[in-house]
Amino acid sequence: MSHILIAEDAERISSFIEKGLRSAGYLTTVADNGETALLLARTGAFDLVVLDIGLPRLSGFEVLQRLRDEGHEVPVIVLTARDTVGDTVAGLEGGANDYMTKPFEFAELLARIKLRIRDVETTGSESEGLEAAGLHLDVRSRRVSGDGVLADLTSREYAVLELLMRNPGQLLSRDQILDRVWGFDHDPSSNVVEVFIRALRRKIGEHRIETVRGLGYRLRDQRETS
Repeated sequence: MSHILIAEDAERISSFIEKGLRSAGYLTTVADNGETALLLARTGAFDLVVLDIGLPRLSGFEVLQRLRDEGHEVPVIVLTARDTVGDTVAGLEGGANDYMTKPFEFAELLARIKLRIRDVETTGSESEGLEAAGLHLDVRSRRVSGDGVLADLTSREYAVLELLMRNPGQLLSRDQILDRVWGFDHDPSSNVVEVFIRALRRKIGEHRIETVRGLGYRLRDQRETS
């Protein structure tokens, strides 16, 4: 049974989330401040963290940054009343796996929790990294290497490349990438996927990621790139 840490200082909201998650069959623990949330998350006892940004003592951004700096990879869904572009980018670049703004529908939060936990359960332990298309992706250092490539990746570059490497040779649409990497409703006119694909191509080689016009992207098989 999955154990979820709810880091939220508003008792009404934390009780609402806790009640819903327990009804869905999850174990829950609530932390009402950032210091407690960080201490609990560091134990490794949780399968996912629902993290409010406006926590007392230590902000959610600080909690998230410290966890990622220390190498903790527990999935984190940032939950906040702040809905500006700057806060969204800060949360994602800080290592959040997903981002939701208040008010929210519990059904949507539950769906996203299930998705993130399923991702972890299906991939299992990845201490040795991922291998695909002649590349090695170190899941802890966010470094990609192999076949003349050696580059450090940002958190979003890593997430996009990880998705491609989990599905080598498979065509992934722009919407699929947005849903799996960003995990929140994105402006359909945004070119954020294209921006990160270009950044990855500069680091791993233009030829490794193929664009299928109007359909999406795929990581080419090693034999196709040789």
